[in-house]
Amino acid sequence: MSLRPRAVLTAALASSFVAASLIAGCAGDADTDTASSTELTPEVSSGATESGTQSEADTADDGSTDVPSFPGDAEPDTAEASADARVTVSDIRVGGHDGFDRVVLEIGGEGTPGWDVRHVDQPSSQGKGDPVEVAGDAVLQVTLTGAGYPYDTGVEEYSAAAPLSAPDADTVTEVVFDATYEGTTVAFVGTTARAPFRVYLLEAPTRVVLEVAHAG
Repeated sequence: MSLRPRAVLTAALASSFVAASLIAGCAGDADTDTASSTELTPEVSSGATESGTQSEADTADDGSTDVPSFPGDAEPDTAEASADARVTVSDIRVGGHDGFDRVVLEIGGEGTPGWDVRHVDQPSSQGKGDPVEVAGDAVLQVTLTGAGYPYDTGVEEYSAAAPLSAPDADTVTEVVFDATYEGTTVAFVGTTARAPFRVYLLEAPTRVVLEVAHAG
């Protein structure tokens, strides 16, 4: 008779153990589900991060939000080259944007270039002084200083068989690349009017950015 209470107690303990095991099993399944759910999260985050990075790269490639304001006139804009500058223009891009057109001159070599950007009445080639035909009612001459020849910088210089233009540009009609001569490189930017413009430098890679306000 004394064994029955022990048997009841043993049975009760066994039932409690089984119940605890079932609960632990369910908790284990829940943990597994949570872990599986967590494993999917990086894929979503990764996509969002890549999208954000790409967007930032696109913005950095064309321009920056931290730029000078457009001046109230179209007076010359100048800047000094770094003391170690020896650079070559490797690419030029043109594009239309909300309120302005952008011309980007990508640079390769050592140091950072300076510039002198101003309107000219009669664009002419460096060295020979031959007239340069540029479409538009006004012409901006972009002179980069601290320039070097490709055999000095190891950078292939930009070249094009025809002037560069963009179908979405409003004020910039075309860009005509001239040449590098005695430490300076010149490009001419035709515009529909003598509109205000701004010039600034971006790095990684080095770019000189010219933005011309829409004339209208």
